[in-house]
Amino acid sequence: MKIHEYQAKGLLAKYGVPVPRGEVATSAEEAGQAAARIGGSVVVKAQIHAGGRGKGGGVKVAKDAAEAREIAGKILGMTLITHQTGPEGRVVKRVLIEETLPITSELYLGVVLDRAQAKPVMMASSAGGMDIEEVAAQTPGKILKEAIEPGLGLTPFQARKLAFGIGVPPASANRAAAAMISLARAYVELDASLAEINPFILTGDGRVIALDAKINLDDNALYRHKDLLELRDLNEEDPLEVEASKSGLNYIKLDGTVGCMVNGAGLAMATMDIIKYAGGSPANFLDVGGGANAEQIMNAFRILISDRSVKAVLINIFGGILRCDTLATGVVAAARELHVKVPIVMRMEGTNVEQGRKILAESGLDFTLAEGMKDAAEKVVRLAQ
Repeated sequence: MKIHEYQAKGLLAKYGVPVPRGEVATSAEEAGQAAARIGGSVVVKAQIHAGGRGKGGGVKVAKDAAEAREIAGKILGMTLITHQTGPEGRVVKRVLIEETLPITSELYLGVVLDRAQAKPVMMASSAGGMDIEEVAAQTPGKILKEAIEPGLGLTPFQARKLAFGIGVPPASANRAAAAMISLARAYVELDASLAEINPFILTGDGRVIALDAKINLDDNALYRHKDLLELRDLNEEDPLEVEASKSGLNYIKLDGTVGCMVNGAGLAMATMDIIKYAGGSPANFLDVGGGANAEQIMNAFRILISDRSVKAVLINIFGGILRCDTLATGVVAAARELHVKVPIVMRMEGTNVEQGRKILAESGLDFTLAEGMKDAAEKVVRLAQ
């Protein structure tokens, strides 16, 4: 689950990470009032779930409250397009008003899971303010890493080593190390999948501050954090993905024309790959899970055909817990009730596959049955065209 910058900073502040003084606003008037309370020059920052806001015109400096009100009025309601939003962009519904700070250095801090080590890793770089992917591609030597031992956390000597390694002056090293330790603790205790500060700045008076922050929370651990569920902003998510989550389905919208309904993430990935291999492009990742019932299959179908870009549907199921006859019954019921017009290609293997094929054949509906994944992909791509 993604959250906004101002929400991430609120969480980090509770763990002792220094953040700028700021307030969130949903109108130009609120923005002006917030700027007046902060005083002096402020930064007006669009709040959307995407990076690159500054390059897209979503971050502006205002010299006073009046100018902050004017800038916020222009940013609020705009469709902000960045390299992470795609060409459709995101509508800005709130802005963060923050104090300006005397920046002397922009650094980078981030915690992610290193699957090879099976441990979280603290990353630090002197190349702050840039996309970390760009730094990794062009100057990988600028990214320093320290593995975080589970149960122990990031130790003070590791944090100081990173601080000196990225050029933090001795007078600010202990402050920077403390911020790193707090960031690592927040990552673990919040069950985050990403905790990032970019840039992590040094000021002229020796302070260290998280000028920007990004936290992604692990959906599978949210049952332990009921309070964090309140941070979810459904306006920032694809409506079909929101609908899918309500039905216990794993759905991700993509840009292609072939709708995919599968059971199991591995099979979903393989299905998308073979569609591409056959010359097509998947319109989504839709995993109904191993124990899907007829109602979930109905909801999955409803989500698939709600996407106008879908020209054909491939149902690729390996029947284990979800038996093939149960799947076929659900698919037939869904196709009838929802009056599905797009072609449907079915590939089933596993428990009760013959009964499933019989149900489809006797339904009177125009299903295309496939023998194997390659055959299924070739047929659905041809129908989608």
